[in-house]
Amino acid sequence: MAVYKRGYQRYQGELTSRWTRFLTLPRFAWGRLLEQKMILIVLIASLFWPLCCVAFIYVSNHSELWAGLGGDLGDFLQIDGRFFRYFMDTQAVMAVILAALAGPGLIAPDLAHNGLPLYFSRPLSRLDYVLARLFTLVAMLALVTLFPAAILFAMQGGLAGLGWLANHWRLPFAVFTGFTLHIVLVSLVALACSAWVKWRTIAGALVVGFFFILAGAAEILNEVLNVNWGILFNPARSLYTVWSAMLGVDAGDGPSAWTCAIALLILSGLVCLVLEKKLRPVEVIS
Repeated sequence: MAVYKRGYQRYQGELTSRWTRFLTLPRFAWGRLLEQKMILIVLIASLFWPLCCVAFIYVSNHSELWAGLGGDLGDFLQIDGRFFRYFMDTQAVMAVILAALAGPGLIAPDLAHNGLPLYFSRPLSRLDYVLARLFTLVAMLALVTLFPAAILFAMQGGLAGLGWLANHWRLPFAVFTGFTLHIVLVSLVALACSAWVKWRTIAGALVVGFFFILAGAAEILNEVLNVNWGILFNPARSLYTVWSAMLGVDAGDGPSAWTCAIALLILSGLVCLVLEKKLRPVEVIS
């Protein structure tokens, strides 16, 4: 039969499972990301603060090391919500830096080289593509947030005993929920910047600028209008308020944690709209 007589026919053979197809993108993406020296440097640097926290927990649970140094030191060495909020603040910054380095390389090259039609011509939907890219970045950010937090809780629970865990049962839930909210938001912002700007360097700078520029704009708004609700336009400050409420720590003046959570939800929805608009195999321009 001549080639020109062969019409198009949809593939009718067996397909791999959806979960296998879903993990294909993260598997190759992780390999490319871990080959970048800057990402490895940030991952290694992000271990410094958790190691300091490990030492702090060890000293806090061995009173014989500081028993003769005064009672005020014992109050300072308490493992409570304030301790974990300091831990979360530092690791959250490392997560933003890591997302700025890793996020732009996930979508921008596909758009720059018109690779989306190749992805979507296979049994992979747009939702699968976005979730696979999101899963790639979330798992990467979990290395500097959720996993160190799990180690700290395991160490504190082992040294302090079940009594401490019973009295502070809300702390693990607060830390893991707060970190999950943070890494999902940061990952969405990184993917949106990667989809909006096709140049990786500019997209990475845009990720960092997104948080720092909004923080500065929110402070200016508060000062000019003499209000405190400007922090709703600062995602980092809104997350700080939500974390503090879950950890049982005072967050200072400003809107309530529920108001900040609603602002973060609206921001996440806007970011998802950017992804929905930019991630299309073809675009019709009238």
